[in-house]
Parts: sequence; C-alpha cells; structure tokens
Amino acid sequence: MPPPLVSSPDDLAPGSVDRPGAVQQRKYPQPCGFFNDRTRDCHCTSPIIQRYISKISGPLLERIDIHIDVPAVNYKEMRSTSVPESSASIRQRVIRARDTQLTRFSGLKERLYCNAQLAPRHIRAFCELSTDCERLLERAMAQQSLTARTHDRILKVARTVADLEAAPAIEPKHIAEAIQYRTLDRTFWA
Repeated sequence: MPPPLVSSPDDLAPGSVDRPGAVQQRKYPQPCGFFNDRTRDCHCTSPIIQRYISKISGPLLERIDIHIDVPAVNYKEMRSTSVPESSASIRQRVIRARDTQLTRFSGLKERLYCNAQLAPRHIRAFCELSTDCERLLERAMAQQSLTARTHDRILKVARTVADLEAAPAIEPKHIAEAIQYRTLDRTFWA
C-alpha cells in the first residue's frame, strides 16, 4: 500500500517548522511501489503508471524543491563496515550553512532566513552563475523541457548545496546535483 501523498502536520518532527513546503511529500511513481526495485519486479503497464502519476499535477510537482527516487537498501550495504558521516557532523554542516544564509540576507529589508524563501529578484542577486554553470543549466532546461519555476527551484537548491560545502560561489557540480534532485521531472512528467 503506497504511503499518503502528504503527511499531516502531526507527522512533523518535534521542533520542525509548520509552513508550506515544510511537509515531506511521499509518493511512489506507480501503484505497486516496485518501480526501479532491485529485488522485486514491477508488473504495472505504462497506461496504469500514467493514470496513477496523473493524480499529481505538473504545476504542483514543480513547487516541490527536491524529489528523488530512494531505492531499498540491500543487505550488504546495511552490514557494511564503512563508517558513514555522523548525524552530529551533518548537523554542524547544516548549522554553518544556515548561518551563512542568515549573514547573506542580513542586509535585506525583507526577513529571509533560508534559500528556499528566495523570490526571483533575490535569485538573480544571490545565485550568480559562471559560464559553465549557465551552459549546464541551459542544456538541462532544453533537454528536459523544464519551466521557469523549476529553473528557480534548481538555483535555490544549488545555492544550498554550495552553502553546505562552504563554497562561496555556485559551481557546475552544485548545478548538476540540484538537477539530479528533479528525478520526477525527468522520469514521469517530462
């Protein structure tokens, strides 16, 4: 049984912000939930998948900043002896990125505290791109027929990825990563 499309505000983690976009969206790209599963076969036909995914509209989907396919973890990966990055380390990186964003927005009249709040005029000011970044983003926009709203979402996510790496400028790898977080634009709604 697929999970609900949107979690209720009661499902938010304690201390999380209750605002539009703060609630995680979960949806399998087809009814059985086994699409791209390495261990189970999906027997859904293309018309069934198309009818199922048409339940969420393109304009709604493009308002979601990040949507990715998260496959099940296999046994060997779970039992691996490699040490993953600790939650405390990740938390410190996020705090540094948020501090960077607060500093960046401190001179504005509007009260902004994170990249997700950037309006188009702010995006032009705070998400400057090199020629290589421009080329990469332009190619993705053309190949995937992405909208202006999706363009802005990609730039906001790329700016956040750069902040997490403590990079002063958005680099092509940040744009590429942000584009990769638009899985459903490429796979089903293109």
